[in-house]
Amino acid sequence: MDFDHYTLYGMQASLYTGKVRAYMRRNHIPVLERGAGHPDFSAKIMPEIKRFIMPVIVTPNGEIIQDGSNILDYFEAHKIGHEPLRPDDPVVAAIAYLLELFGNEGLLRPAMHYRWNFDAENLHFLKRSFADVLPAGLDQKGQEQMFDFASGKMRKAAVAFGVTPETFETVEKSYAEFLGLLNTHLSRSYFMLGGEPTLADYGLFNPLYAHLSRDPKPADLMKQTAPYVYNWVERMNSPEQRDEHTIKDAPQKLFTAAELPQSLLNILTYVSEEYLAEMTAHIEFANDWLAQRPDLETGTSGMEKLSKRDIGRAEFKWRGHDIKTVVMPYRFYLLQRLQDHFDDASSENQTQIRGLFSKHDLEPFLDLRTSRRVERSDHLEVWGR
Repeated sequence: MDFDHYTLYGMQASLYTGKVRAYMRRNHIPVLERGAGHPDFSAKIMPEIKRFIMPVIVTPNGEIIQDGSNILDYFEAHKIGHEPLRPDDPVVAAIAYLLELFGNEGLLRPAMHYRWNFDAENLHFLKRSFADVLPAGLDQKGQEQMFDFASGKMRKAAVAFGVTPETFETVEKSYAEFLGLLNTHLSRSYFMLGGEPTLADYGLFNPLYAHLSRDPKPADLMKQTAPYVYNWVERMNSPEQRDEHTIKDAPQKLFTAAELPQSLLNILTYVSEEYLAEMTAHIEFANDWLAQRPDLETGTSGMEKLSKRDIGRAEFKWRGHDIKTVVMPYRFYLLQRLQDHFDDASSENQTQIRGLFSKHDLEPFLDLRTSRRVERSDHLEVWGR
């Protein structure tokens, strides 16, 4: 390549790589993509980031950045790209941060269920898809062994997110409800918050692209029952700028607080019903966990292994089930983005944000906080003061 470019380490099937790739495509950022199985990932990236995790970018000057949200923040801060991520309207921006969190973390049950519990439809495709992260030079037997090991870890992760035989049917019903709401909304708007993609779109794109529109079983479901959602996935992943007139009266600019359509408000209500109990339980668990560690050193994770991302499991009620899900400080890091935005808003805008969130039973997302902030240092989640 004869131009300064970024290197993206990730995976086509990776939930968290998707939004970085999509942003770089839409914003025409020159990039060389490598699978995380590339020799340079283990030789040069892993020693720096200290765990096997993606996505990672290497900038033209050699800087390494890990985490999808941090990467997009980097591009915006350096004015690389032409599509702003954050709406100017403070109320609409609060929605963007909420949907970024929900897309990143709140749709993991359907994402993991539809990937790992339909082997007859998905397994042949997944074995090929996972080639991105397998070490180069493996023979056929070695590839199969590595896939079995990697997929085995992911199947355990699905259980840790609450996907068990007892919840399968409820996961499917809940996701069908969400697809219906989203399809209705995207039949009237090209993007989540109007005429341009924002953090809301990129957060939701993570699971809706990598797992739910690529893997055979959920891809067929999306195409058959939510074609406008599938069109949005294609739109988000397109490098070309389109002059589209396929949605009648679709807004060309982002919504203002006074223009929020009912179809979007219905999605906000769904987020509360689907995710508030889980986040509440996780924050309560984390605060108990922190209270038991009063001497936990600032800037550390409190865990023996740097690669470990969870601090335990919290129990809560979800759609009639008592389930336990894994508690990861990274979720609080994303929640803080919404809360920091709210704290920095004017008194008038705080009142407007709180009023909207209260109307849709979302107000606790503004107030539920861990007793210590989660920060990122040296590519890891650590506890602040």
